[in-house]
Amino acid sequence: MTRILAAGDHFVRSPLLVGALRHALADHPFTADELTLPWPLEPFGTVGEVEEASDAEDALIEALRGKGPGSGAEVCVTQMAPFTERVLDAAPDLRLIAVCRGGPVNVNAAAARARGVTVCFAPGRNAAATAEFTVGLLLAALRRIPEAHRSLADEGRWDASYYTYDKCGPELEDLPVGLVGYGAVGSRVARVLTAFGAEVEVFDPYVRGDVHGMRAHSLDALLTRSRVVTLHARLTAETQGLIGARELALMPEGSVLVNAARGGLVDTEALCDALGQGHLAAAALDTYAQEPPAPGSRLLAAPNTVLTPHLGGASRQVAHKAAAIAAAEVARYVRGEPLVHALD
Repeated sequence: MTRILAAGDHFVRSPLLVGALRHALADHPFTADELTLPWPLEPFGTVGEVEEASDAEDALIEALRGKGPGSGAEVCVTQMAPFTERVLDAAPDLRLIAVCRGGPVNVNAAAARARGVTVCFAPGRNAAATAEFTVGLLLAALRRIPEAHRSLADEGRWDASYYTYDKCGPELEDLPVGLVGYGAVGSRVARVLTAFGAEVEVFDPYVRGDVHGMRAHSLDALLTRSRVVTLHARLTAETQGLIGARELALMPEGSVLVNAARGGLVDTEALCDALGQGHLAAAALDTYAQEPPAPGSRLLAAPNTVLTPHLGGASRQVAHKAAAIAAAEVARYVRGEPLVHALD
């Protein structure tokens, strides 16, 4: 009998995790306890030495321990549980952590490995949702949809100026659009934009083979040619601040920046300067260097912005996909099969 803790939240819900486990483990007996973490009603953050986790170490420790010696959870399926060294020390029965997200940043991987705990994750579970949302942000910024909505719905004005040449935005057909990153999200965005008729150009030094559109030989070359730039790179030490004042200055005057990847890819102060000076026509952002942005942040008052609170990966299908991928890994574990998405 495998003892499992389903540590869900208000997006990937605990009952959804248990349902996916029942489907994947139909022929294997298990018990499942449930814990509900507060995300996204309470923002994630740094907990101990891990990132993007719910601040719930004590509740997690209690749930993992079970009801007595030898009754602790062997497996935990979660999205936001903070698996710090402290938590791992308090869970001696734990052998597998299945994280329902593209990267297990909420797990101290080295500490887990040292204690014989395997960590797996769910890559690609929100790729379609994030790609769709990125295109939505792009269209909203280009065609000034939020501004037009506010003028009519909030102010009651039929503002005909949105139909003037100076104020109306460009269409995607024949528009040069540059994509920085060509992974699961970027490749989907490229396919959609190609269908719109955009002139797509891609920069990703880590991807080989054909891409939808042209391949740029450098980031600078892509920036100088693109009327719209969308970001799809992972945030690493190498990509931190990838788009700063110098890079923004390379973009043509009147261009648009879209970021639904990670906020740390962009120098926020430099972006606000470029918007305030009119060098950029607009920016559409779903992620921020600090989440949520601090009250009084320049970004919140910057002109011509479309701002959403990190919603790119939020669709009901994503929650189901994440639970199913994680449950499938748990099923492989209990059958003694190699895991597909385990950390080395």
